[in-house]
Amino acid sequence: MNRREFAKSALLTGIGAGVATEVRAAGSNPGGEFYREPEKRLPVRKFDVVVAGAGTGGVVAAIAAARQGAKTAIVEVKGYPGGTATEGGTALHSFYNLWKAFPEVKKTQVVRGIPQEIIDRLMKVGGCSGHAEMLERYNYDSVCTAIDTELYKLVTFEMLVEAGVQVFVNTLLAGAIMDGSRVRGVIVESRSGREAFYAKSFVDCTAYGDLAAYAGAKYTEPNDYSVCNSVGIGNVDIDKYYEFFQANKLSGQLARGMRSGRADQIVRAGADTSAINVPGLAEAAKAIGISFITTTVHDNYLMFIKCNLKLPVSPTSRDEVAKAELEIRKRMAKAVELFRQYVPGCEKAFMARTSPKLCIRRGRLIECDYDISLADVLEGRHFDDEIMVYGFHESAPRLQIKNGGTYGIPYRALCVKGIENLYACGMMITSNRDAHMSTRNTVCCMGQGQGAGTAAALCAVQNLGARDLQHAALREALTKGGVYLES
Repeated sequence: MNRREFAKSALLTGIGAGVATEVRAAGSNPGGEFYREPEKRLPVRKFDVVVAGAGTGGVVAAIAAARQGAKTAIVEVKGYPGGTATEGGTALHSFYNLWKAFPEVKKTQVVRGIPQEIIDRLMKVGGCSGHAEMLERYNYDSVCTAIDTELYKLVTFEMLVEAGVQVFVNTLLAGAIMDGSRVRGVIVESRSGREAFYAKSFVDCTAYGDLAAYAGAKYTEPNDYSVCNSVGIGNVDIDKYYEFFQANKLSGQLARGMRSGRADQIVRAGADTSAINVPGLAEAAKAIGISFITTTVHDNYLMFIKCNLKLPVSPTSRDEVAKAELEIRKRMAKAVELFRQYVPGCEKAFMARTSPKLCIRRGRLIECDYDISLADVLEGRHFDDEIMVYGFHESAPRLQIKNGGTYGIPYRALCVKGIENLYACGMMITSNRDAHMSTRNTVCCMGQGQGAGTAAALCAVQNLGARDLQHAALREALTKGGVYLES
């Protein structure tokens, strides 16, 4: 659905007293018929900041906003936080610059603050490998930060509550209440009923750009990535898994870190599917879009094995996604069969975990005040208004940030164009696909979340629009929050 069609489905209502408002919500009418809903009086809750989506960036955004003293709510359709970090990836990429590929370059942790606090908490409960250095293919990433998906959900949920965030899980974002170019509130729906959440500032971390679209922001739907689901495979031996790739002379990835409470264990291994040369396996793997690069923090468990599928249309299409959900689950079952058949140490493997729904790499691309270019990324450009720096590119070594350095994410790249008090962060920004292959990665999304959440809170507390916030004040707050910003 394009922006014009989206706007046509808007419903006018009289929510709120004395202010002209417009509720925008999605709709479709393949049969050409409409049903007019009866007008309702919705109960209202009031906040300073509302974060839509408790995924990789949303968790950090909400914690950051609450720590600034803002009354903060987070709305999540699933029953837990975590998003792509727990459902779609193979590791968290990346807290560091690519120093190992450049011997003269200094090792620097470039993403710190709340994202690092999450890692520290996970380490205490045995839910993370630590920042394990890559020993092979370190021209792709210098470290592997593997996580236990279930402990990540628990730890981030606890951190949200400890920060004072009001967490609304099992709650659907259903629309935006607009007052001109300003978001006045959002419509949410749960088994407790339909409600309106008013706030002064809003952050869209839905991955799909749902809130921005409801608010009437300009967007496109590039459909330039495959969708995927990740299966966790139990009753396996990752050491034999690595030996399998060595025996077949496959150049793959290797990292050693904490696993089942012991240091210097394999936590990342595997090779690109395109390099697989085992007769029978190569053809079958290609047919189901499987990725053989995986991570673990447990002796007998491969945390992520991804199966990919290219959709003919954008993943915002409910009907096409319904078909894809079934197809990908068939592929995951086939993946487990292939492991049993071909990979030593996996003869009795079984499917131990799947994501509740397919994962995307891009849904809607939201138009913001600044669009990060590929040159910005590769040339390592920095900005006067940056809210974080980042040093990882998923297409390395083909595409690398100059001299193992970093580039900046400018504040204005998060400000949704034409809307006074709405930020977009995560995989919704950056139009150029090659640049997006950096900015969409999990740790970059986490860093963007801290920037957006901090800014949203400062604006709410001071009654400012997003473009009225002085960067010096934002930079000071981010620095106090542990964010690394190059001088």
